[in-house]
Amino acid sequence: MDFDLTVEQEMIRKEIRKFAEKEIAPVAGELEEREEFSSELTRKMGGIGLFGMFVSEQYGGQGLDYISYIIAVEEIARVDGSQAATVAAGNSLGIGPLYYFGTEEQKNRYLPKLCAGEALWGFGLTEPGAGSDAGGTKTVAVKDGDDWVINGSKIFITNAACEMTLGVTVQAITGQREDGRPEYTCFLVENGTRGFTGKPMHKKMMWRASNTAELYFDNVRVPSENVLGRQGEGFHQMLNTLDGGRLSIGAMGLGGAQGAYEAALKYAKQRVQFGKPISKFQAVAFKLADAAMEIECARNLLYKACWLRDNKRPFQKEAAMAKLYCSELMGRVANNAVQIHGGYGLMKEYNVERFYRDQKLLDIGEGTSEVQRLVISRNIGC
Repeated sequence: MDFDLTVEQEMIRKEIRKFAEKEIAPVAGELEEREEFSSELTRKMGGIGLFGMFVSEQYGGQGLDYISYIIAVEEIARVDGSQAATVAAGNSLGIGPLYYFGTEEQKNRYLPKLCAGEALWGFGLTEPGAGSDAGGTKTVAVKDGDDWVINGSKIFITNAACEMTLGVTVQAITGQREDGRPEYTCFLVENGTRGFTGKPMHKKMMWRASNTAELYFDNVRVPSENVLGRQGEGFHQMLNTLDGGRLSIGAMGLGGAQGAYEAALKYAKQRVQFGKPISKFQAVAFKLADAAMEIECARNLLYKACWLRDNKRPFQKEAAMAKLYCSELMGRVANNAVQIHGGYGLMKEYNVERFYRDQKLLDIGEGTSEVQRLVISRNIGC
């Protein structure tokens, strides 16, 4: 077995870490405090190739492997969860479905702009009454001549209502299958389409500098060529998209844990109590040792899942494991990082406070921790 990254992957980590520390770190706290999505910063991330990394050059991407993309998300998350969310959702949920399931016309129409970071695309799945239970979807699309008419709403959709949003992929019920279950189809809806409204959501606990939206579809009419792939393939497309997306959420957990750990280690070496740095006390040193150990375990688990994906081998179980472990790991590390900082860990001037809040979404998004355990248990035959 070879655990070494390639020269190219190591270079990607180095360059993106440098970018994150230079461009994102100085403004992350201010953007978060103002709940401000930054188009300028997003375009800068596009400028260094953070969008469309796994897309072939034919459509404006870089044609890299999935591990390279995951490393990129990890390094952004090490500094700021909001910007990592923009990148992760922009790739896994925005670009991914178009790239893997879109027609040639759809790919050529949208991907070059999205891969260049000139625009963003949302993925409309979650509804007010349908989160973990995707079967609770109420949004419907009815065929009317050569068009489809969509009615319904979506909620908690990343990158779907900002000045850079070009459009969204929306899943809707389009009929009933032979087994009596709903038939799901995904549609591409561009911004500006009559009856389609995106409303930014504010007052979030976490990812406050990312764009989260409520979407409303009031007799939204789209032509048949806006069906993603083919009618009735929406459920398969959703599951495939979530499997890949879980790897990027895992990367956010891993990167966030790394950032919180480094902050705690630095502080523990500087903070003096009873005549010596608190890092010399076992109560603190053991917390840091556990964090270092678990981060190493998490990285190996996540990278293995990505390796399976890159080698076109089944990876659903490993993706669920990586997402679950990395997400919950960040919670443990961030909690201990705050504890090590003491009272200062509760203040916004220290980044561990932001890591602590940003982690909670990872237990919920892209399938809750409970759903991941359900996926794993089914894969092991329970």
